[in-house]
This record gives sequence, structure tokens and C-alpha cells, in this order.
Amino acid sequence: MKALVLAGGFPQIALIEELKSRGIYTILADWNEEPVAKKHADKFYQASTLDTDAITEIARKEKVDLLLTACTDQALLTVAYVSEKLGLPCYIDYQTALNVTNKAYMKKVFDENGISTAKHIVLGELDESKLDGWEFPLIVKPVDCNSSKGVKKVTDMDELRVAFADAVRFSRTNTAIIESFIEGPEVSVDIYVEGGKAHVLCISNNDKIADKDKFVIFRGRCPARELDAVRGPVEKTAQQITDAFGLKDTPMLIQLITDGKRVFVLEFSARTGGGTKFLRIKKMTGFDVIKAVVDLTLGLKPHVEHDPACCNYLADEFIYCKPGSFDHLEGFEELKAEGVMDDYYVFKWKGAAFTGVESSGDRAAGFTITADTLEEFRRKHDIVASRIKVIGADGTDIMRHDLLTALT
Repeated sequence: MKALVLAGGFPQIALIEELKSRGIYTILADWNEEPVAKKHADKFYQASTLDTDAITEIARKEKVDLLLTACTDQALLTVAYVSEKLGLPCYIDYQTALNVTNKAYMKKVFDENGISTAKHIVLGELDESKLDGWEFPLIVKPVDCNSSKGVKKVTDMDELRVAFADAVRFSRTNTAIIESFIEGPEVSVDIYVEGGKAHVLCISNNDKIADKDKFVIFRGRCPARELDAVRGPVEKTAQQITDAFGLKDTPMLIQLITDGKRVFVLEFSARTGGGTKFLRIKKMTGFDVIKAVVDLTLGLKPHVEHDPACCNYLADEFIYCKPGSFDHLEGFEELKAEGVMDDYYVFKWKGAAFTGVESSGDRAAGFTITADTLEEFRRKHDIVASRIKVIGADGTDIMRHDLLTALT
């Protein structure tokens, strides 16, 4: 049996290894020449995961039995489209995949089904007259892009014009959403839908870089600080979304804002969160979402059961860099051996260029710390923050240490 995996990021390493553990030959396709998952696959093609013609051609040429991805939005859309076109199994049909990756359609369904979300408008061209009576700040985002690409907070009309043009440029359909800004912490909710029933697996905070207009995640923290207050509204909202979109068996991610009592949905997708989220879920619940995706694709029906959490506190920290070229990490292996960090992850390849911090795709690396007390949690974080480095091609430390802020 052969499987074609789309996207060569860190989560796809686990997907490839899961497939290989079942004796399935794995082929990887990614736009980059040296993605981190490449060495784990049996064969590699350099091709954009958004190019449906190229992916179709590879699938036909290799006579694959399965087409999969994990933890990424736009590649999921390609998987659903090509699988349907070639008659291959997929846990989500193309129309549903389109519905859950297009923010304009998503907002429409939210409105029709009474799902709380921000006031919004979808535009292909900026018509300022349609924003009469709106108050700044506002949020501008592409309708069909992930990793926070093209998402900006704007405080006046001049900033809005620039942000709107950028968002349209990032959009595959040349459209953008403008929505009201809701003040409050962001909460990330990972769910598994089993037989139409939404099971909430993990509720965590997304801590974001303190930038006036960007929304780049530098830490995922579990459990969410607001867990007790939002658990009920989150479970209700998760089931509302499941019913409104007719979801049956699928992973699901919801991003929302809370004011401490109510929740407002930013967006959702029929996938697990990116980065190291699949590992976080496994540590906190015992449920393996990567294995579940493979099972679903093979026609099996995973069952959700919760194991005891590994700890009381968990943080996934993400490392960003100043402009430069990635060479290697320092301090990570030693801290793992000492038990200060549970594990660490390399998201970039040697020679990868950093030009700034624009989206979560700019992460160089990450690490996980766990603890049973808040004091131990903070102590471990401070030790790691003081000892790790990202070394560039010129031999200097190019890590943005200022972004690795203290745990509160």
C-alpha cells in the first residue's frame, strides 16, 4: 500500500511514522526542497501542496492508495479534492473541506446558526462606505489562509487600506474579511468528533507576541487560565459547529476569544492544531489524533477515551529568530537530558533563511515543559530561557530571546 502525504512540517513526521508502522510506503510532497519531514519519507517530490494538478499527477504516477495530511488547513483542501477526483478514501468530502477552510462561508453559517462571532464583512474590493459606523480597531484577514498569514489589527483607515491589500494578496480567492476587534485572551480548543458528537480534548491558551498589529503565537499553555469559566460555553459551541456543518467523524480545531464568561468564535477547521498540538493532546488526554487520522482514512472509527493527564501544567514554547540563516541549536539536548524540558522540536532545516516574524511558519524550533506546581513550571521556564541559543550561519546567536517571556 502507498500513501502520499502533503506538507513536510513537524506534524507530518508523526504522520509518516504512523503510516510506516503499518507497513505503508510513504511519499511526501512539499513546496520546499528540504522540509524537515523529508528524511522520514520513502520518496519525495518538490511540489506545492496547493497545486491540485501537480498533486493529482503525482498520485496517478505513483498509483497511491491514500492521500493524507495532518494539522494544516489548505493542504487538507487539496487532499479532499484530489481524493474525490481519483476515488481515494478521505475522512472529509471536498465540499465540506471547502466550507471549513473558507472564512467567508464559515461566518455565514455562524450567523445562520446563532454561533457567537465578531461583527464582520467580506469584501473583494475595499468599499469604505460599507464601514460607516464601524469603530477601530478592526481585524483584517484573508478568507482562506492559515498560520496567521495576512492577519492584521488596524487602528485607522490608512492602515486598513494597506492591510486589506495584503490580505487579498494572501487569499486564493482574492477576498478578505474585516471584523470588529474583541478584547480578551485567545483560547484554542482541540476536539474530536465521533459519530457527530463533539468531544473536547484540550482547551489551551494561545499567547501571542506583543505586536501592535500581528497575531503570532509564541506559546501554547494548557490548561487555559479561563478553563473553569469557559468549559460549558466551549462544549456548547463545539456541538453547535459540529451540527451546523454536518461533521461526523473528524478532528476539529476552534480558535475563540473569551471575555471570561462568553466565547466568540474566530474560526475553526476540521483538523488538529498545528505545531506540536498533537503531542500536547496526547500528553493531556492519551488520545492520538495522528493515529486517528490514519484510522479514519482507512475506514476505521476511532473511539475517544481520556487517560489521566501527564501533569497539571504544560507549555509548548516556540522560538523565533532575527534575520539570518539557521545552522543549529545549542543547549536543548542538555536541558532535555537534565529533565528541565520534556522534549524539543526543530522546525527548520540547516540553511533556512529568517527575514522576520510574520507568522507561525517563521518558527525555528520549540520545546515543551511540564510541571505539577506553578512554582516548578516557572522555574523550568526560566532555566530554559537563560540557556538556549539558535546559532546562525555566521556563528552568532540569532534567537529572539525577548519573545520568550516569563510564565505568569
